[in-house]
Amino acid sequence: MRKMIGLLALGLAVMAMPATAETPVKVGWCARTVTSAAAPFAIATKMGWFKDAGISVELVPLPGSTDCVKLVGTGDLPYSLPSVEPLASLRPQGLKAKVFYTAYQGNIYGPAVPAESTIKTLADLKGKRIGVQAMASAGYPVIRAIVASEGMDPDTDISVIVVGEGAQAAALVRSGQVDALSLYDVQYALIENAGVPLRRIEATQIDRYPSNGFIALDETLEKNRAQAVALTQGYAKGTLFAIANPEAAVRILWEVFPLTKATGKDEATALKDDMKAIQARIVNWKLDKAGVTHWGENSIANYDAYLDFLLKWQVIKQKPDVADVVTNDLLPDIDKFDPDAVTAQAKAFKF
Repeated sequence: MRKMIGLLALGLAVMAMPATAETPVKVGWCARTVTSAAAPFAIATKMGWFKDAGISVELVPLPGSTDCVKLVGTGDLPYSLPSVEPLASLRPQGLKAKVFYTAYQGNIYGPAVPAESTIKTLADLKGKRIGVQAMASAGYPVIRAIVASEGMDPDTDISVIVVGEGAQAAALVRSGQVDALSLYDVQYALIENAGVPLRRIEATQIDRYPSNGFIALDETLEKNRAQAVALTQGYAKGTLFAIANPEAAVRILWEVFPLTKATGKDEATALKDDMKAIQARIVNWKLDKAGVTHWGENSIANYDAYLDFLLKWQVIKQKPDVADVVTNDLLPDIDKFDPDAVTAQAKAFKF
C-alpha cells in the first residue's frame, strides 16, 4: 500500500510540473544600472515570448563594454550586448566571438556639453576634461578616436575622468568638474532629467557606424544556435513593440524591472522622464539609421568601415577580418516572425 501511495504521489508531482522548463540565460548588460534601454527584454518577458521559446533571460549589469566582451570570452557569460570596439581589439588576440545581431543600428555615442558651454565644435575639446561612464565603457575609445581624427593627441590634449551614470554624472557636470561628456543617448536623457540641459557636439566621423550588438563565442553560436535565435528574436519583437507603444514599454519595464522606476517623483513625472529616455534610444533602434531591412541585420560595409576608422586612429592595433567580427548567419531564423503583427499587438496593448 505504501509503495502504491508513493508511486501515486510521484505521478501527481510529475503531472504538476510544467511541460517544458525554461532555461535561464544570462546576458551581459554593459552598464551598472538597467535603464529604459532594456525595455525590449522586459517586453519579451512580459509578453511571454522568451517563455514560449523555452528561456528566461537575466540581465547582468557590468561597468562597460570591455567587461561584457571579456566575460563572454572567459565563458562566464554566454551572451552580452557591448559596443564593437573591445571585440575588434581582442579578436586578433584569439577571442573567437562575433556580433550576431546589431541592436543599435545608429551610433549612440558622441560628445555632449552643458547647454550654456562655450564649447561649440570638436576642436574646442582641446585641453578639456571629458567625463566617461567608466574606462571600460565605449565612450572612452570613441572619444579618443574622435579627438585623434581632429588632429589632437588623446593622451595629452584631453583629460578623461570617470563620472559614472545618471544623477552622479549630472552632479559632476553641474559642479563644473568636467567640461564635456562622452556617454550615449540614454545617459544624456537621464542627465537632462536630473536637471542639467545638454547640447550634443556633432561628430560626423562616427554617425554611420553601428553601436552595440549581441555577441557570443563562435562555439556558442554553433552549439546553441536555437537559444541565440530565441534570445534575439524576442529582443527584436520587444524593440518593435517599444517603438510602436513607448508608454506601454516604460510601464512594462517598471513591472519587470521594478528598480528602473524612479523614486522621489510622482508617476506622471517619472513616466515623462523615462519616455524621454526611451525615445532617445528609439532613434538608434530603427533600421534606417544603417540602411538595413531586417531586425538585427549587421551592415557588413558599415562594420568594415568602422574597423578601418578604429585602426586609423589607433583604437585597435590590428584590423581583424570583418567576417571574423560579425555574422548574419542566424538572421534567417531570427527573422521568422511577423513584424506587422507585433506592431499591431503593441498598439492595441492596454496596461
